[in-house]
Amino acid sequence: MKFGKRLKQQIEESLPAWRDKFLSYKELKKLVRLISSAESCVEYGKADVEAEFVHLLNNEIDKFNVFFMEQEEDFIIRHKELQQRIKRVIETWGPNGTKPSEAEYKDEMAKIRKDIVNFHGEMVLLVNYSNINYTGLAKILKKYDKRTGGLLRLPFIQKVLQQPFFITDLVSKLVKECENTIDEVFPVEQEDEEEIVKEQREAITVAGKGIFRNTVAALLSMQEIRRGSSTYGHFSLPPMDLPDSDLIHSFQLNSPIPIV
Repeated sequence: MKFGKRLKQQIEESLPAWRDKFLSYKELKKLVRLISSAESCVEYGKADVEAEFVHLLNNEIDKFNVFFMEQEEDFIIRHKELQQRIKRVIETWGPNGTKPSEAEYKDEMAKIRKDIVNFHGEMVLLVNYSNINYTGLAKILKKYDKRTGGLLRLPFIQKVLQQPFFITDLVSKLVKECENTIDEVFPVEQEDEEEIVKEQREAITVAGKGIFRNTVAALLSMQEIRRGSSTYGHFSLPPMDLPDSDLIHSFQLNSPIPIV
C-alpha cells in the first residue's frame, strides 16, 4: 500500500479528536511536485516554493510536538489516578478494607480494569502516531531529495530524531506498567478469559469509537512500518517485537473485528 493511502487509513482509524494532528502529506507532495516542475519553477519561483516546503515541515513538527506532549502529560496524570483508584478500592472494599464488600469490590475493580484497557489502547495509538508521522516525514524528504536533487533529508531527519514527538520512551514505559498492573491486580482465570476478551471487543469505547478496534489497527500498522525487510534502511524505524503480555495477547492481530 502506498504511504499516502496508508496515512489516510490511519487517520480514519484514529480517534476523532486526533485526526487533524497528523502529517499534511498531501500538501507536502504538492509542493515537491511544484519544486521539481520546470514550468512551475518559472511561474512561482523555485526558491519561494522551497522555502514554503521547509516552513510547512517545521510547522508540522511543531504541531506533532505540541499534541504529543499534551497527550503525554495527560497520560502521566491518568496513570497516577488509576493507581490511586486501585489503592482506594482495595483499602475500602477489599477483604482487609474498612468496609469489606465482595460485590462492591468486584464492581469497582471491573470499572477500573475497563479504564486501564482503554488507557493502554490510547497510549498504543500515540506510539503509532509517532511512528506514522516520522515515517511520513522520512518518505516526503526522500521524495524531495530524489526529485529536486537537494540534500535535505539527512540534516532534517537528524533534527527530527531529537524532537519530543519521536521520543516515546516514557509512553512505552507507561504501556508496560499498564500491562504489569493488569497481570498483577487483575489475574485472568482460564474460564474467565473468553468473557473478558468479549467484553473488551463489545464494551470498550472512547468517544463512540471502539478503542479495541483502533488499537488492533495501530498494532498492525506499527508492525507493517517497523518490520525488518530487504528494504530496511538508515532512516527506517527498527523492527517491532510485541511485548509478551496477557493484555497484548487479548488484542489478537488476527482479530475478526473489521478494520476499515
